Amino acid sequence: MKMLLLALRSLRREWHLPELRTLAASLVLAVVALGVVATLATRIERGMLASAAELIGGDIGVSSPQALPPVFAERARRDGLQLARTASFPSVAFAHEQTQLLDVQAVDAHYPLRGKLELRDAAGRTRNGHAPAAGEVYLDHRALVALGLQVGQPLQLGGRELTIAAELLRQPDGGELLALAPRALMSLADAEQAGLLGTGSRARHRLLLAGAPAAVQTWRDWAQAAALPQGAELITPEQTQERMRTSFDRAGAFLRLTALLSALLAGIAIALSAQRYARRKTAEVALLRALGTPRRRVLGLLLGTLGALAVPATALGMLLALGLSQLAWLLASQLFGNVPTVLPLAPSFAAAAMGIAVLVGFALPPLARLAEVAPVAVFRQSMQRRVRRFDALYLIPALVALGLIWSQSSSLTLAGILAASLLGVALIAALLAGALLWLARRIAPGAHPALRLGLAALARRPALSVIQATALSLGLCALLLLAIVAPALLQGWRQELPADTPNWFALNLQDDQRAGFTQALVTVGGDQLNMLPLAVGKLTAINGRPIDQLAFADERAKDWTDRQLRLSWADALPPSNQVIAGQWHGAQPAQAEVSIDTMWRGMFALKIGDTLRFDVGEGRIDAKVSSVRKVDWSSFRVNFFLLLDPAHASELPHTWLASFHLPRGHATGLAQLSRDYSNLSLVDVDSLLDRVREIVDRVGNAVRWILGFSLLAGALVLAAALAASAAERRHEAALLRTLGARRAQLRVAAACEFALLGLVAGLTAALGAAGAGVWLGQAVFHIEHFVPPLWPLVGGAVGAGLVVMLLGLAGTRKVSRTPPMRLLREG
Repeated sequence: MKMLLLALRSLRREWHLPELRTLAASLVLAVVALGVVATLATRIERGMLASAAELIGGDIGVSSPQALPPVFAERARRDGLQLARTASFPSVAFAHEQTQLLDVQAVDAHYPLRGKLELRDAAGRTRNGHAPAAGEVYLDHRALVALGLQVGQPLQLGGRELTIAAELLRQPDGGELLALAPRALMSLADAEQAGLLGTGSRARHRLLLAGAPAAVQTWRDWAQAAALPQGAELITPEQTQERMRTSFDRAGAFLRLTALLSALLAGIAIALSAQRYARRKTAEVALLRALGTPRRRVLGLLLGTLGALAVPATALGMLLALGLSQLAWLLASQLFGNVPTVLPLAPSFAAAAMGIAVLVGFALPPLARLAEVAPVAVFRQSMQRRVRRFDALYLIPALVALGLIWSQSSSLTLAGILAASLLGVALIAALLAGALLWLARRIAPGAHPALRLGLAALARRPALSVIQATALSLGLCALLLLAIVAPALLQGWRQELPADTPNWFALNLQDDQRAGFTQALVTVGGDQLNMLPLAVGKLTAINGRPIDQLAFADERAKDWTDRQLRLSWADALPPSNQVIAGQWHGAQPAQAEVSIDTMWRGMFALKIGDTLRFDVGEGRIDAKVSSVRKVDWSSFRVNFFLLLDPAHASELPHTWLASFHLPRGHATGLAQLSRDYSNLSLVDVDSLLDRVREIVDRVGNAVRWILGFSLLAGALVLAAALAASAAERRHEAALLRTLGARRAQLRVAAACEFALLGLVAGLTAALGAAGAGVWLGQAVFHIEHFVPPLWPLVGGAVGAGLVVMLLGLAGTRKVSRTPPMRLLREG
């Protein structure tokens, strides 16, 4: 208890010291940055699941090609869950001598259990509605345009005459973001009476459930343990987000990167402040040791003071993190339709624990060494520092930084890139600073008086100058990564989905339709047409051995060998593909060759030179693996896992698959195109594209939020680094003023000293940020050919040098205006 009281008294007495205030502010910023991102990420994950439940129309469901046994519904009622039954199937609608294939969903009166059914009535008013009544149907805009109908008019569907009660704007539909045909929503009772769901129909039946989370989990566990009917599968919120997983993974990587750099900036500021605080306390600790205070008690007092500072600072950081994350969620939740989620507390507590780890890891080494000051140091300042060739304690900050990088990145690649980049920046900065000090000793004697004073000031404190240059370089590198490289990475991600990204796919295009379809597409305003042949076959042998006699370590391989495969061929490497092994086969190879995707290489343990046998219709082809491709599946172009050479594959039975871009507002032209080519299936992916673009925009907003914390942390790093030598500089200035130096000379000398430090730090930071940006863009975010903006980095490096110089001058302004006698007395 006495030790705690002494620590609190010491903290109250020393609170005016800038070192302790910088320590406290850095700890608060570290907790806030980590807490806001962790809390926001947790809420976004929950929001993803909640919005996925809205997409499927319930909390969970089961889908089957035939009507489900009654036991599934009975068990759900027993568990207290709400039920809704739906069925989806293709059907042709007739109206005004027009026909249109529709993607029909028949629903009962309880649909939807989750989410909203958005409708537009005949007067153009938008409203949230319920399932259509018997004799009614809802059509989407594409269907209305294709059939030339309006709300209130009749049509024939499934042999029954139905009235269009409303235009269908949005519906929970199993989480599908792709539309294979214009959509219709009708009553389940009408579909059953029309015989659309009988034996032999192509209907897919769904049972949707909603209720308390515990009850949903209970039913889910029971359903997973029970034997589902053949072809049946569970519909879960997690599955509906798989199509967006790459985008959300990238978003999480961006958020973790920004928060991590903010925390590392705070750690650097803590280390510098603790170093300066330890130097200030050296004389006091020496006096305590001379009066007989044991070393353990001295260390306990120092750690107690640090703990007394950490508790309120951490609590304040947690409160700020919770408040700011709540505010950030009000903005970010728009991505999920304002889905309400409970504010999680665990991420803020975890951030507080990591903040304490940062404080202890970066502040412990200088304070622990402070306890070893010899009592004789009261009389001899040369005894205050014990020179060591190697001090294992100073490995603690490096280990804490590595642990922080690993825990926050959740990626070995991201952690390795950041650690290697920052280590490289530190080493280069130390080498450049050492070279500068060597140069200073050589040129200082013959330099201008003011420059000679600045160079001499750097050379007098070689260790401190190297520490300052390294800390400034690390801080500026992190700031450049956040302020310049991260926005450039976001822009590179955004440019992967430009406004003319293909948003439609056309299936089942025939050879003799290609020219006409191309011309018709130009007529309706389409562009960016990309077309490849499509053949359907099966993998039957690898290297001459039948596929059913082979065993594979990857569990996915068995599923792929049982399914029909989509094959294609091309003489030139398609866009969004990159050969990473072997050579592209070209147009006329001597024997049949195939290029495989990286997933196939890993799944089947294939290598260049292996032979794959495919049965396509009545034909068979044995193709040698000639290359391995890395495919950008997020490009929304036509891509395939397997690409054969055209010389040996062009005679296989095939159709064509096309992707193209069509601006919004061309529904009439598209309807005519669909009528002219009635065999085509047109797939709309606009909803998926919109979703990805929204994610990019939201991540950009979140990064800007965290960048604000990072700028504050960077300011603390600059202040702590420049203040590290303030005491020595104050004493030297007093001596120089006593010897007749003018204020202008001192200011010019300080400007030279800090300009050289800023030059080293800015140059090193720019090089490190550029290298890390290229590395991150290629290895983590998979943005091809990403190059960081060089001129902004150069401008940032020059600006950083100027800021360091101006801040250094501002710190010495008071010294130059204070009488020398007062400075000597204070020193």
